[in-house]
Amino acid sequence: MNQRARPYRSVLYVPASNQRAMEKVKSLPVDAIIFDLEDAVSAGEKENARQVLGEALKTGGFGSTMKIVRINELSTQWGVDDAKAVAKMDCDAVLLPKVESAGHIDALREITGDLPIWAMMETPLGMINAVEIAGAQNMSGMVMGTNDLAKELQTRFRPDRLPMITSLGLCLLAAKARGLVIVDGVYNAFKDEDGLRLESEQGRDMGFDGKTLIHPAQIAIANEAFAPSVAEVDLSRRQIEAFDEAERNGSGVAVVDGKIVENLHVVTAREIIAKSDAIAELTG
Repeated sequence: MNQRARPYRSVLYVPASNQRAMEKVKSLPVDAIIFDLEDAVSAGEKENARQVLGEALKTGGFGSTMKIVRINELSTQWGVDDAKAVAKMDCDAVLLPKVESAGHIDALREITGDLPIWAMMETPLGMINAVEIAGAQNMSGMVMGTNDLAKELQTRFRPDRLPMITSLGLCLLAAKARGLVIVDGVYNAFKDEDGLRLESEQGRDMGFDGKTLIHPAQIAIANEAFAPSVAEVDLSRRQIEAFDEAERNGSGVAVVDGKIVENLHVVTAREIIAKSDAIAELTG
């Protein structure tokens, strides 16, 4: 599957110490899972969670869902052992919290080898160094840690997320410049469907590939928001057809629904169709 087309609409956090939750997620229509060894696991359960997760991934059953493991910071008493364990796990990527420099990524890579690395972007220094971080070797994706970021920035919650727009934008620019996947932060009020939909649509329009989720009840809204709509797919097909026809007639420009269609629009149209096809493939 084309990496750029691969969907990351819904990325669900699952506590690595919760065997029941890890079994349940196998039946959920999520595009990616973050198995969490960090915030969702108490200090006394860290080592046990590491072992439980290793066995769960070895057993399998997660299908084509992307499997990401979030470890503890390398500076903690658990981080290095987490990284060593994850290097041997049947997962697709390792997620490092509170990344603030390319050096943090390099230190993890020394332990995890060729395993793709994702970075939690959740501190002011991380925002400032986003381009450097995105360019580090083995970097594959970024996850916005908006709760920690809001705490560090001392912002207040607003539905439009205006106080956080600069931070979100800096990471988006860095990720897009380096060709990385980037997913938006969580929406804490998991029973507030309207609020989640509004924030998901904002993230989608900004350019995020998907949204991290804290509860299965949020999956359907994220999947809908970050998937190409029927109308978008239809328009994309018509744009491609019209442009191909124009080229056959010796022109590099076509018109669809009263709007000019150039090659750059066709590139976007093909990506929309590829993502729609990838979603259909993942969901069967």
